[in-house]
Amino acid sequence: MLNPLLLMSLLIAFSPLPAVAAAQLTDLETRWLQAGQPVIAFARAQGLPIDIIVQPQDAPGAVPLALGYEGGRCKLVLSLRGNAQADSVLEGVPPARQGLMMEAMTAHEIGHCRRYAQGDWHALPRGFVEPRSRQRGKLAALAQELRETRREEGYADLVALAWMHGRHPGQYQDVLAWMRGVRAAGEAAGGGVGSSHATQGWLALADGAGAFDGAVSPFEQAQVLWRMGLSGDK
Repeated sequence: MLNPLLLMSLLIAFSPLPAVAAAQLTDLETRWLQAGQPVIAFARAQGLPIDIIVQPQDAPGAVPLALGYEGGRCKLVLSLRGNAQADSVLEGVPPARQGLMMEAMTAHEIGHCRRYAQGDWHALPRGFVEPRSRQRGKLAALAQELRETRREEGYADLVALAWMHGRHPGQYQDVLAWMRGVRAAGEAAGGGVGSSHATQGWLALADGAGAFDGAVSPFEQAQVLWRMGLSGDK
């Protein structure tokens, strides 16, 4: 699990951003935080314990936005300075739409937070019975770890899509297409269909009208499709 608690980290615990903290942020960091603010506000209203950590030192090669969990709290970590991945993850996205993708990425991480906070990390849905051949202990340790991580990524992708479907229905297909492109690029880079982030099976379930029911929370909406996708995930 990510360990975000570096001594030089700038902790932003409240919203809107405190004036002193905001003065220390770069324009790009401010854009990411503002884009994700609706998601963070929703998650906190749901009772999720979230701290926001901005890394003020260069972080080449780091995931631009990631989530850790420590002391019963989710740590949403932004690592943008000196980090080419902050640009590459949005490569090809028109500037006017980049905020949508930042918001979707924030919702993805909030999906992880929900799983941690509920004590469900790497756990199957209640009542879901996996075929004996796929049960824990039947796979090599590495294969099992990759599968469990992939399943968490699938759930988080669906939370992000459920959120975007409810909040930006007109741009939903654009977000879905972008997310598919990100996952396909990861597969082409050598991850393969069985990699820890190969969530294409769940993304396919999220395509088309009626994929999400806005009458319930994004977490509950994601759970329905996630469970469906688990049946075909090996």
